[in-house]
Amino acid sequence: MRMKVKRIMINIKKTDWVNYFSTIRPIVCVQGLGFVGAAMALATACAEDKNGNKKYNVIGIDLPYNQERIDSLNKGVFPFESTDKKLREAAITAKKNGNFYATYDIEAYSQADIVLIDINLDLIDGKLNLEPFKRAIEEVASNVKEKTLILVETTVPPGTCRHVIKPIFEKAFTKRGFSAKNALIAHSYERVMPGEKYWDSIVNFHRVYSGLNQEAANRCEEFLSDVINTDDYPLTRLDTVEASEMAKVMENSYRAVNIAFIEEWSRMAECVGVDLFSVIDAIRKRPTHSNMMQPGFGVGGYCLTKDPLFAGIAAAELFALDEIKFPFSTMAVKTNNKMPLVSLDAIDKYLGGMGDKHILLLGVSYRQDVADTRYSPSEIFVREAEKRGAIVKCHDPLVTHWAEINRELPDLIPNPEGFDCIVFAVQHKQYSQIDLDIWLENADPYIFDANRVLNQKQINSLIRMKKRFGSIGRG
Repeated sequence: MRMKVKRIMINIKKTDWVNYFSTIRPIVCVQGLGFVGAAMALATACAEDKNGNKKYNVIGIDLPYNQERIDSLNKGVFPFESTDKKLREAAITAKKNGNFYATYDIEAYSQADIVLIDINLDLIDGKLNLEPFKRAIEEVASNVKEKTLILVETTVPPGTCRHVIKPIFEKAFTKRGFSAKNALIAHSYERVMPGEKYWDSIVNFHRVYSGLNQEAANRCEEFLSDVINTDDYPLTRLDTVEASEMAKVMENSYRAVNIAFIEEWSRMAECVGVDLFSVIDAIRKRPTHSNMMQPGFGVGGYCLTKDPLFAGIAAAELFALDEIKFPFSTMAVKTNNKMPLVSLDAIDKYLGGMGDKHILLLGVSYRQDVADTRYSPSEIFVREAEKRGAIVKCHDPLVTHWAEINRELPDLIPNPEGFDCIVFAVQHKQYSQIDLDIWLENADPYIFDANRVLNQKQINSLIRMKKRFGSIGRG
């Protein structure tokens, strides 16, 4: 029987983590404790059998420079700002139950029965940057036992599991005297959606999966069934890992193309005096068109800004299919990247130039009710506005330090007096609850709604007060 150490050590050494857990259970290691990995680790730690017993002991593993993230989780605190109460409670529960801890010790992989891969796979200047990803996979392959399930949740170009990950394991296993056949590799992409339903997007949502062989697929199904509410959200098994990889890339590409398509119509609506939001609301009543997107400030986050490019990269680099192109996906990314500049150009034109104009930007995260600022359209807007000579002040209810531009943000929404323009960029609830009659009583900035942030009551207030008002998607 393993004995539980008396206190939690933030940097758990090998002699400690071998004997850390008081109850023997299968061990799941989660590689990467970012927005996906941290949440998935907690979901796994909270998984229970029908008698309420925890199913797994979980070790979250991240890089040493993410020490703050590691410390936070070991204290029972979710490391990212979140509006989801369930997720915050899960961090507390995992700490209380003592079946989860975080570390940067890669030797912990040697204890794993299952390893979840939740690390980044980035593009640099539109090209796949595989080296950091490969090194991370090599760390796992060099430490795990034979027959450990390797479940890849990272969004990857189709063909990555078979043509990139599998050879790494075969080489490492052969070097260690293991049979290469005992590398069990499966793929099941996450559909994590930070925000109010962060937790439910993991445990109460459908999953697609597959394995490089039957045993890997079966083990993957067994694990997912332990963590996910499969009674209400049945799993979907596809024939090959390439199919599972393709499903995620195609899923995100479809959404990106949908957004880019709306951009064309938004420009026309603005020019001819049509409220495109009312048009789209009317069209959405048709069931076949219920998921039509709407005009907005831009596309951000880690997925939609790069995933549509993965298909073309996979075709060329992993399958040598140079004749197969993906023009719609490529153009969608280019179109969506320009969206924040459409808002900026409209404001620039109205103000007669950006030079020395004071602008208040409300919202810097990539979407509402999340603190994630990676690839935020607000970054594109701010950098270009300041390049044109504007003085930009920013606020976000969930962000106090904007890492990408190294800027501290105020806790409270700034006073509107003294600003030439106020841009509502992100649909945070706090902004839709502003009483504009009171807030703008002594101020007269140009109000620009770049993302349907303001509700009809607020718009009516602007009209009644005769405030200057502009909007994306409205004439």
